[in-house]
Amino acid sequence: MYQLDVTLRRGQNLAARDRGGTSDPYVKFKIGGREVFRSKTIYKNLNPVWEEKACILIDNLKEPLYIKVFDYDFGLQDDFIGSAFLDLGSLELNRKTDVILRLKDPHYPDHDLGSILLSVMVAPKEEQQEMCQSHSLHLSDLRGKSQLWRGIVSITLIEGRGLKAMDANGLSDPYVKFRLGHQKYKSKIVPKTLNPQWREQFDFHLDEERGGVIDITVWDKDAGKKDDFMGRCQIDLSTLSKEQTHKLKMLLEDGEGYLVLLVTLTASPALTVSDLSTSSLEDQKEREEILRRYSPMMMFRNLKDVGFLQVKVIRAEALMAADVTGKSDPFCVVELNNDRLLTHTIYKNLNPEWNKIFTFNIKDIHSVLEVTVYDKDRDRNADFLGKVAIPLLSIQNGEQKAYVLKNKQLTGPTKGVIYLEIDVIFNAVKASIQTLMPKEAKYIEEEKRLSKQLLLRNFIRVKRCVMVLINAACYISSCFNWDSPARSLAAFLLFLFVVWNFELYMIPLALLLLLAWNYFLFISGKDNRQHDMVVEDILEDEEEEDDRDDKDSEKKGFMNRLYAIQEVCVIVQNTLDEVASFAERIKNTFNWTVPFLSWLAIVALSVFTVILYFIPLRYIVLVWGINKFTKKLRSPYAIDNNELLDFLSRVPSDVQVVQYHELKPDPSHTVSKRKKNNPA
Repeated sequence: MYQLDVTLRRGQNLAARDRGGTSDPYVKFKIGGREVFRSKTIYKNLNPVWEEKACILIDNLKEPLYIKVFDYDFGLQDDFIGSAFLDLGSLELNRKTDVILRLKDPHYPDHDLGSILLSVMVAPKEEQQEMCQSHSLHLSDLRGKSQLWRGIVSITLIEGRGLKAMDANGLSDPYVKFRLGHQKYKSKIVPKTLNPQWREQFDFHLDEERGGVIDITVWDKDAGKKDDFMGRCQIDLSTLSKEQTHKLKMLLEDGEGYLVLLVTLTASPALTVSDLSTSSLEDQKEREEILRRYSPMMMFRNLKDVGFLQVKVIRAEALMAADVTGKSDPFCVVELNNDRLLTHTIYKNLNPEWNKIFTFNIKDIHSVLEVTVYDKDRDRNADFLGKVAIPLLSIQNGEQKAYVLKNKQLTGPTKGVIYLEIDVIFNAVKASIQTLMPKEAKYIEEEKRLSKQLLLRNFIRVKRCVMVLINAACYISSCFNWDSPARSLAAFLLFLFVVWNFELYMIPLALLLLLAWNYFLFISGKDNRQHDMVVEDILEDEEEEDDRDDKDSEKKGFMNRLYAIQEVCVIVQNTLDEVASFAERIKNTFNWTVPFLSWLAIVALSVFTVILYFIPLRYIVLVWGINKFTKKLRSPYAIDNNELLDFLSRVPSDVQVVQYHELKPDPSHTVSKRKKNNPA
């Protein structure tokens, strides 16, 4: 094992790839086909100065270091500038060497593309010594999904004005793409307009002290053809002051019109990582300060700062062996919404100890903490070893707990357990207010693909919800048919009483009674059987579908026909999922699946009941209408939202209940005493 220390110093006379006679260069390092380092981008410079360091562990010196230089091109594919090889075997060990590499392009071997200056040192590295932990190496593990953020830029895309007409009807179907480094966001499509109204809000993370440059491109959606380019602009974050909202009117280059944006730069959101031995929430002064920060007295200060989360990633045991040697090189990724941090890698170990502390600011108490264990692979992408998803409201503070790792779908167990200690401190009033606000969208999500299994499962979920309605209709019909005289008589008397005395306030009051009834079932434990049946049904559906796939693997005709209408099937699949999830969330609100949300529903319904009881309906409708008609005048850039739908979006569906369901460790597989692995 060798340790390669590389300092990327500067470039000289690089080739120009932009129309202005400059380039926006950045550099990639590769060894054995694996990307091990990516530099920051230097804008509009042919003699860039980086002064960036990378520490890389390599097995042998036979593999050369491959250097590739690109010109960053927002909205389009980055342009290749040139490449070079560095023979590591020719370097003298334990000696720092300055190297100048001439860049070449295999297609144009005679062109002068400039040069790159490096400082390189190679030293032997014993395996039992502490492993080099390179920030750039961590970035290559997950393709830039994780790092220690220095701040957040919050962007609200308001509208566009006077955009270029791209269609034959004199209109366009515009949407906007944003890019900051390797982070991307795509807005929704607004059809048939040159003055689109988006009103979308999203966040990017800042990983550079001076900010960075956001590249913005506007496109016209063209069905069946390649989308048309409508214009571009840039926001240089280094020119904007922090902790202040800036309203920007950005004129589009190579196009027509402008975009209206709100941009806010905030300092680091307290995302930190530290060793367990050097930092702890148990420090009394620190804990008192955090408790004071989220006390009831601070409920109206910075409403978006809901709470504080600390995660101690202690160790894992009995992990899956991912390498041919029967070992793994595990590291752990901790995610909360768009915030992602990761531990260092423990090499050749199935019982790793990380002892790391991660802290996050909570913006939504209904967020789910995801902890994923990967096996680092030098030749390809990291291998999945296991994952757990933990809703913040289900966390018991200060308790060290063993979580059984699950598969990628979070529907069943996989090998191994992970030990975590989690603390959550939050302000209940701020959490309640944010529950009625739009949910934060993830900008890094896996694209949904057609799955026969998911399609069938979503159909079964919708069928289960429809059957509940059918059974209720049959029950009501039986009352009219006097199948049970006692029940029909009671229903008839109740009908007469309700209709004769009906007032509007009785609707939320009836929902309150339903919540109260289910609460007694919840605290008595009688409702657990229903929850367990739902969990077992979904898991059983998964197993039955696997069996069907095994039996019908030779029958490819159905799948071939299914893929022929793939786009339609994906829409049907996702629609079924949305319909089933909506119905299940309503049910789970009244089933006390998340007590916090059920209590919040009780408070809201109580308030509505009192309002409807004391205030005539016409006044309520009048206030609602005045608010609706004047909202645009009072707040021109307000993002429209539906408080009820935002509330229901926090309630887990039955599938999410299964995913968040905590598995119990198997005592027979519990490692009573961890043994240190001998170095290979």
